[in-house]
Amino acid sequence: MNNDEKGKKEKFASEAQAPSTNTSAHGMREQRLALSISQEQFGRKLGVSFQQIKKYESGKNRVRAARLFMICKALNVSLSSMFEHDPTK
Repeated sequence: MNNDEKGKKEKFASEAQAPSTNTSAHGMREQRLALSISQEQFGRKLGVSFQQIKKYESGKNRVRAARLFMICKALNVSLSSMFEHDPTK
């Protein structure tokens, strides 16, 4: 496999993971807004910048499992609730 083929394979693998990331990001944003917490307040609570929260919510940056666990604790929700949103609606 040449480098070009390898790059395409990696691209497809990352695209396949994107929907779950976007779904959890959407759930995070919905819950944060429901609690009337700003991105800045939420970032301080998690020990990250508001810019990082913005990137998580937009799907620009992926949320790692350990961070997602912290987010769920901060929002007082279950991990599974972050994936309940139906992106087709």
